[in-house]
Amino acid sequence: MPNISFGAPCERLSAHQRIRPISQRIQVLNLHHLRLGALGFLLAGIGLAGNQAHALGFAEALDLAEQHSPRITALRLQIDAASSTQKAAGALPDPKLSVGIENFPISGMDRFSLTRESMTMQRLALMQEVPNRAKRDAQIAGAEAKVERERAALGVQRLQIRQELSQAWILAQAIEQRDQVLTGLLSENQRLQDSLPARIAGGTAQAGDLLMAKQEALVLSDRRDDLQRDRSKARAMLRRWVGARADEALQGTPGPLSRPLDQLRAEVHRHAELAQYPAMQAMALAETREAQAETKGDWSWEVAYSRRDRRWGDMVSFQVTFDLPWQQERRQAPQIKAKQLELQRLEAEQEDVSRRHLQELEDSASELAALNNQIERLQSAGMGLAQGRAELALANYQSAKGDLSAVLAARAQVRETHWRLIELQTQRDTVIARLNSLIAD
Repeated sequence: MPNISFGAPCERLSAHQRIRPISQRIQVLNLHHLRLGALGFLLAGIGLAGNQAHALGFAEALDLAEQHSPRITALRLQIDAASSTQKAAGALPDPKLSVGIENFPISGMDRFSLTRESMTMQRLALMQEVPNRAKRDAQIAGAEAKVERERAALGVQRLQIRQELSQAWILAQAIEQRDQVLTGLLSENQRLQDSLPARIAGGTAQAGDLLMAKQEALVLSDRRDDLQRDRSKARAMLRRWVGARADEALQGTPGPLSRPLDQLRAEVHRHAELAQYPAMQAMALAETREAQAETKGDWSWEVAYSRRDRRWGDMVSFQVTFDLPWQQERRQAPQIKAKQLELQRLEAEQEDVSRRHLQELEDSASELAALNNQIERLQSAGMGLAQGRAELALANYQSAKGDLSAVLAARAQVRETHWRLIELQTQRDTVIARLNSLIAD
């Protein structure tokens, strides 16, 4: 059976041509429609979505996500609220004003009179409660720690938004890469279908070859539908963060690993989630000191002006009142113990969270190493082997030693191998994005 060149006139090979290497025979046959070298070049040169007038960069997308995130807005409002509350911490309670009548007679000869009884007075008093200094200092420290806790929570949310945006970004770019591969394969398949009727009529191909080519087109069309579905989902994820600009071309990547793994291990105590614990412990410590300050008791002072009839003269009074915490074992001691236990709970919880994050870091490091090894093998050997197998199957088909099914199967293997490479790169970039979201810059 004569050798076949898809999309080019059929010609027999000389003995000298038959002993040439496969790649040279393909060049002689002008196999530009199924030439695997061109396909390999197409796959290796895959970029992001096509050049458009407007492209969205990752740094710009991150700014948009932070500016328009309701979570960030809510936490900023919490910081403002805590800062406003801090201004009142440690202040004295509002003074109290009392107005009344003392010693008003209701019986006897002077009953219901404000002037005949010398002890009857119209009294105006001002009273001020004064919590002890230790309690007020503890309240100030607690308010400051609350503000720091809210700021730490804002830092956690920013890193979480960065991680979620990075994942959506990486997924969207991977889908565009797969679509580029699929577009090239569909184009190759269409050229194959266009060339087969003439070859079948000339006896250089079988009628079943056209059916196999059409079956491949159906498989590729199904894959395109799947990609369209995944693209819609990925863009919807991006739209959550950047709004209408999610439909633009994506330019750039979230970037490489920002810190070496050894540095991440050494700085795991600075993990975003752990950054909140110092502030929470400071709050618990302030509450403990405030409970301890209750053992000292508070005091208050009062100044009163008493008005009487002119015959008796007016009076002024002054008094100081002290709390007497004489039941400390029943009242203050249990409260102090509870606050101390809360502080110990936070310390134990911080240690547990630190160990968990260290384990997660080691898991991510192991996963990243495995992915890098797999990617390196695919790039250095796997892709070449799949492409070489496809070239050999094509050469056998051209020399009437194989059939088109072997060519299509080999070409499908090239496609799956490249898609596997894209999937591994997506997983690797996702792990890197997760590691870059552990510690704030």
